[in-house]
Amino acid sequence: MLLAFDTATSRVTVALHDGTRVVASHDADEAMRHGEMLAPGIARVLAEAGATVRDLTGIAVGVGPGPFTGLRVGLVTARTLALVRDLPVHGVCTLDVLAAEAVRDGLEGDFSVATDARRKEVYLASYAGGRRVAGPVVVRPADADVAGPVVGRGAVLYPEVFGDARGPEQPSAAVLAEAVRAGTVELLSSEPLYLRRPDATAPGKPKRVS
Repeated sequence: MLLAFDTATSRVTVALHDGTRVVASHDADEAMRHGEMLAPGIARVLAEAGATVRDLTGIAVGVGPGPFTGLRVGLVTARTLALVRDLPVHGVCTLDVLAAEAVRDGLEGDFSVATDARRKEVYLASYAGGRRVAGPVVVRPADADVAGPVVGRGAVLYPEVFGDARGPEQPSAAVLAEAVRAGTVELLSSEPLYLRRPDATAPGKPKRVS
């Protein structure tokens, strides 16, 4: 069984795929509570499917881009489970998951995906034929040189810039699991795509008092 989850946005999304189909999924839209919501979400989908961690054969995880704290929750969890159970980890760009769902739902041609990067910025990538051809990058919406449909929460937040907003708005672990199983997304390592430095930094060397 493939356990999939993503914590790169304000949503915590978890799903379980049995090799044929997604057998359980759970989404929690509670910003800033990733550390509290992921473990119960994993427990919920396992219980719903009548499975345990011993039944897992792999893990798929969204690697961002996303805010430091939320993204770290998912990646640390993926790496810990993989280490304990000796499982492979399949990293996937979170924007690719949104693109995969948009294509599945009928979006064709060239389009972009934009998610909320906070600080009045977005994470942005461009797609052609469902494949990422540029990005991801972090930019101010006004500096985003895009035309045509834009998928994701970023388009909803900045309608004055992204005039052709399309769904989905948030990533789905069910889509992540299906795409990994089908081989329709690029697989990455479990290294995070932060794109910017974290807000919190280690203090510098104390100044000498004269």
